[in-house]
Amino acid sequence: MFRAIADVLRQIGGAVATVVTLPFRALARLFGGASSSTRRGGRMRRA
Repeated sequence: MFRAIADVLRQIGGAVATVVTLPFRALARLFGGASSSTRRGGRMRRA
């Protein structure tokens, strides 16, 4: 009985986690790509 409840809660938690983290992953890709391109262009030339 408790195993079934725990499994359901795990599935719900996993689904909520993926939904919550998706927009943050997208933002990280956007800002990560922008910062990596600026690093290549400006900071490495200074060093």
